[in-house]
Amino acid sequence: MLHVDNTPGAPEQNLPPLLIEAVRYAEDRHWEVAPGSWLLDGDGPARCSCGEEGCALPGAHPVGADWRRKASAGPGVVRKWWTENPEASILLPTGRAFDVLDVPEVAGCLALARMERMGLQLGPVVAVPAAPGRTGRRLHFLVLPGVVDKLPDLLRQIGWSPERLDLVARGEGDWVVAPPSRVGGYASAQWARPPSALNRWLPDALELISPLAYACGREAAAPRAVQRPAAAVR
Repeated sequence: MLHVDNTPGAPEQNLPPLLIEAVRYAEDRHWEVAPGSWLLDGDGPARCSCGEEGCALPGAHPVGADWRRKASAGPGVVRKWWTENPEASILLPTGRAFDVLDVPEVAGCLALARMERMGLQLGPVVAVPAAPGRTGRRLHFLVLPGVVDKLPDLLRQIGWSPERLDLVARGEGDWVVAPPSRVGGYASAQWARPPSALNRWLPDALELISPLAYACGREAAAPRAVQRPAAAVR
């Protein structure tokens, strides 16, 4: 077991990064956290600690069926977990302190730029590496909870078909991986917009849906737009 100096004033630089961040999420943001699986290095690609061949979410999934019940915002409990296993990924349950709007990275960056021009209040945003067999990184926008059941109707109200957009809401029973967890391979989750005093109060999803839907719709239409001239030449 890793020995951690809990003496007041002990330098953080001597502690594992995942332990520092997991405790910070619980202590500073009052977010519930849970330890997840982790990656094992060796010959060939990194493997998930769960031992499952071809794991769909290596280093990025819960380690027990009761993980939601055990998730805690108690700094002491969280410190104990990562002292015992400093390599565990950090999972943040959704549907409690926040929900997440999950979009492709390209669309998310386009939406971010538009939101900033509009002067919208934004919460933290996580950039997550692509899982094996999937293409592209994802951006996770943290918003107030309660959006999952409303999302399809909200999209239809502003003229978008939910089935045509790669825009997913994550709520009760789901989770996201928090930085600096290493997932999928050798890349780590990172903050595109880190938690700060300025974004402690999360935005209502209603404020972000329109720019996110527009960006996802534009991204979905891009391949078709590229193909049309070629078809016309024929």
